[in-house]
Amino acid sequence: QVHLGESGGGSGQPGGSLQLSCAYDRRTLTRYHMGWFRRAPGKDREFVAAINRSGENTFYADFVKGRFTISRDNAKSTLYLQMDSLRPEDTATYYCNLGIRWYEDKWRGFGSWGQGTQVTISS
Repeated sequence: QVHLGESGGGSGQPGGSLQLSCAYDRRTLTRYHMGWFRRAPGKDREFVAAINRSGENTFYADFVKGRFTISRDNAKSTLYLQMDSLRPEDTATYYCNLGIRWYEDKWRGFGSWGQGTQVTISS
């Protein structure tokens, strides 16, 4: 699975919104989900959200439920993460992954990792 890079990160204030995008090769064929992970300074990379191939089913980490929305536009070959009600603890580098699946009791990314996009939330 080949993605062409994440974009849309930046700086914002608590309570604000940002939208991340991840373009992928339109020839990408995967039986797995697509989604997002993040890594905060000094912490391990953690699962944020995933979406299945059709876009009908979504999955979220508890700490973003009700605030973040994952979606995909297969016609545009783009994955999105709409982030609302942002908090300082959302500060992290966000990565998309095109090969996510539930494995050994957690969501894991089996696709390639890009450079990520930085999100910084502070007042």
